[in-house]
Amino acid sequence: MPKLLFIFTRSKVRASSIVQTLLNDIRNGGKEIGGFSQAMRTFTTSSGHVEEPVSGLGQKQIVDALVFGERSRAVSLLYDFSLGNNKLSASDFASILQTCARLPDPLFVMETWKIMEEKGINISAKCYFLAVRALCKGGYLKEALSLMSIMEENPNSYSMLPVYNNFLVACSETHAVDYANECMGLMEHQMVGKNEITYAQLLKLAVLQQNLSAVHEIWKECSKYYSLSVISLRKFIWSFTELRDLQSAYTTLQHMVSLVVRENSYISRTAEGRFCDLRLDIPAPSTGNLSFIDASLNTEGSTSFDLERQSIGSIEISTVKKPLSASVTKLLRWSFNDVMHACAKVQNCDLAEQLMLQMQTLGLQPSGSTYDGFIRAIVTARGFSDGVEVLKVMQEKNIKPHDSTLAVLAVICSRELQLDRAEAFLDEIAEIRSPRPYNAFLEACDVLDQPERAVQILAKMKKLNLQPNIRTYELLFSLFGNVNAPYEEGNMLSQADVAKRINAIEMDMMKYGLQHSHLSLKNVLKALGTEGMIKELIQYLHAAENRFSRYDTYMITPVYNTVLHSLVEAKESQMATQIFKSMVSSGVPPDAATYNIMIDRCSIIGCFRSALALISMMLRNGFNPQAVTLTGLLKILLRSEDFDGSLKLLKQGISEGIQVDVLLYNTILQVASEKGRIDVIELIVEQMHVHGVLPDPSTCRHVFAAYVDHGFYNTAMEALQVLSVRMIAGCDNIEDDKQTELENLILGEDLEDESQILEPFKDSKEYLTVALLQLRWCAILGYPVSWSPSESQWARRLSNNLASMSGSSL
Repeated sequence: MPKLLFIFTRSKVRASSIVQTLLNDIRNGGKEIGGFSQAMRTFTTSSGHVEEPVSGLGQKQIVDALVFGERSRAVSLLYDFSLGNNKLSASDFASILQTCARLPDPLFVMETWKIMEEKGINISAKCYFLAVRALCKGGYLKEALSLMSIMEENPNSYSMLPVYNNFLVACSETHAVDYANECMGLMEHQMVGKNEITYAQLLKLAVLQQNLSAVHEIWKECSKYYSLSVISLRKFIWSFTELRDLQSAYTTLQHMVSLVVRENSYISRTAEGRFCDLRLDIPAPSTGNLSFIDASLNTEGSTSFDLERQSIGSIEISTVKKPLSASVTKLLRWSFNDVMHACAKVQNCDLAEQLMLQMQTLGLQPSGSTYDGFIRAIVTARGFSDGVEVLKVMQEKNIKPHDSTLAVLAVICSRELQLDRAEAFLDEIAEIRSPRPYNAFLEACDVLDQPERAVQILAKMKKLNLQPNIRTYELLFSLFGNVNAPYEEGNMLSQADVAKRINAIEMDMMKYGLQHSHLSLKNVLKALGTEGMIKELIQYLHAAENRFSRYDTYMITPVYNTVLHSLVEAKESQMATQIFKSMVSSGVPPDAATYNIMIDRCSIIGCFRSALALISMMLRNGFNPQAVTLTGLLKILLRSEDFDGSLKLLKQGISEGIQVDVLLYNTILQVASEKGRIDVIELIVEQMHVHGVLPDPSTCRHVFAAYVDHGFYNTAMEALQVLSVRMIAGCDNIEDDKQTELENLILGEDLEDESQILEPFKDSKEYLTVALLQLRWCAILGYPVSWSPSESQWARRLSNNLASMSGSSL
């Protein structure tokens, strides 16, 4: 059906003739809109003559027909009404237009307006308002704007601002920024001015565009002509919080508090239940500048804020001398809630606490929404335990937490790996609309390697009919893609199981119409590589090439890196080389990780020249070597037991600013231990100490094994003690109180002592647990604990040896 255009114009051609032409076009084309054409042909009565209805009765009949959906009958009655009474006025059509605005029925407005034009009726401001309102509510903004453009020609349309405000309301509701700009230009041309309702709609449009500068400009203009009311201040606070301008929102809130404390505010409600100010709202004059609502403006810009600013964190506590009205109390609480939620967005927990204190001072009882923002603000900065304390306060006040509050607590608990608490919060949520808290739980299960807990939470999602999103499936591939434990090789049975799992997850994705993301594909590739399923690995790589653009490096390069890493781990060096060459030739740019993987491949085949060629390419493409790069090169030299070359390369890397890590040093220690090179081991251990690289359990194992293999048992125990204390204390000395606490654990004879030593392991602090167990073992064998590693004879000897060395010194 062609769109019915209803163009009102100030040209010589009257609006009625344009409408008539358009309606004739529709009739001639055989098109009908709501029975209009049929009604046009049958507007005479069944008796064959036109009756002359009474004006009020005629309006009522037409209105009743419209309300009951009898469109054809309404059109017929409308034409009977117009032909039967030659003394009609604008008021005779008011009820009809009002009904059209309420329904809405923009097409019937067009029919009515055409008749009013034909009858030469002096159209009132009310009729303009109702007609524009009906057109706006029906989505005919272009036609409404055209009608508004001819209002100034009518001497009866003296009060036009409500019409423009109504149009701006429609623009903000439909996100029609372009039409709003045209309306504002028309307002300026006709010198209409603006009132607080106008500014409120302009604020909505500015927020819609995320244009903070426009909000500040509106503030400057509005405050120039008005002593802002509580209602207006509340709308500005909302605007600032929506655009995350916490400073301006906070300052405006304090202005609002001062206003309600200083004077009584007279707030009422309209028939629709909206708040309204009882003060006389005199329109402000036209400013000549209405260009600040512009989609092309930089949304991050900000102009100066004219209120006298208070620094955040220095709230002036005021007490209310007189009780506030229910309406003012509600508006004030809403504004506090808006600022509280803004605190949550920017994680400002200190201001959130002060706002809560100020609410209590003003006698404002926090609502569930207040606590929702408050808990969000504090848990992101301080953890879930503070949020739980607030929940207890809410329970004492019989305030039920919002589902969103429980959801954010569940997410925070999952991030802190508190699965039991997270699951308890998830169970309390009455209605969950987003899989985000469940995804956070699955992510925690992945970190803790607890797929069995993930299965339970998935069952709950299915029971709740909660639709997963792509992040859910990314985590499922990571959780269930692997069958074997880490470092175990795949076999036929495990490979078949992996294929079955991946297929099941993909079938579930298809059910919801979801496609692979780059991360879900990466997780699938990682699972296939771990199981040694090379054929399937290459098939999924080709699928990824078809799925993502080769020039989207964020998507495709990490996918190639995952495949290359899996091939190198599987000792498929030749295939890894082919994939790398294909990647480069097809225009996919390698990144630093790509080069490091291929250098690691060179360490497997022992080709130092190829590794140097890769480093040359790496440097040309703007990637500097890192610790992992240096580790790969060291592996190649250590493969041929070239310890001198390895130490020289290590010295060069450090001199060039490479940040060495414990993995790099352990690479040398492992080979030195296997080959019995205690001199290299002692040099590396001291270098680690000098450069502040803390040992880990692997460091202890390599050093201890080397001494034991040579029969140096006492030295082995002394070295183990020193390294264990360094793992606990780092480069600092342990305080006396802490020493006593640790000694009680290490020397304790109860079984509970070992259980306490194992506690840090549950918090992912396994290094501390290993160090304490090693010291306990030393104590059991009769070696007293020394908390000053620098006093150890072994440590002093290593330090002196390094100081006396020349040439080999790093």
